[in-house]
Amino acid sequence: MLKGVNRVLLGLLGLGLFALGGGVLLGGLDLQRHWGFDVPGWWPFRGPDDVVLGTEGRTRWREEGWWWPTVIAVLAVLLTLLLWWLLAQRRRRLGQILVDSGDGAEARLDGRTLEDVIEEEAQALDGVSRARVRLTGRRTAPAARVRLLLEPHADPERILRQLTRETLAHARDSAGLDRLPSKARLREARHHADRVA
Repeated sequence: MLKGVNRVLLGLLGLGLFALGGGVLLGGLDLQRHWGFDVPGWWPFRGPDDVVLGTEGRTRWREEGWWWPTVIAVLAVLLTLLLWWLLAQRRRRLGQILVDSGDGAEARLDGRTLEDVIEEEAQALDGVSRARVRLTGRRTAPAARVRLLLEPHADPERILRQLTRETLAHARDSAGLDRLPSKARLREARHHADRVA
């Protein structure tokens, strides 16, 4: 559902910005005079010497008591919606995974438990200092995001191969999943030299 909401909101925002930019470009380049057409009477920006919001438009509602509370309320609602949209973009941790138990019924596997198991097995690999795993996606199609902190002597190619062929394969097989797409991020641990007095 989040993808659908994102597409609709981005489409509307893009359409609005495109229309606004096209209108300003139309007036700024004086295209209606060059191409021989007229803009509607309500259009505020008719030529290169016009401003988008004139003095009358800026001062029209100043004396009305409802104007500023309405403007502030609309901006507060807009800010709240934008903050909600921003927070909704964060990938949520998967609480449960639905697993086909083989008898036609679905079993539920705790997502945090599977994350812990993958972390422990990845951390046991030679050269891995610390491992962090987060399961995202849908309950029926989870994906793993793995972050590994490597020791200076570690061989990243070997660790990535072991992570893919052993650790993630074990997790996929033990959970009864057909596939477990994953992204791994490897970073080297930095050790600071101790000062000897």
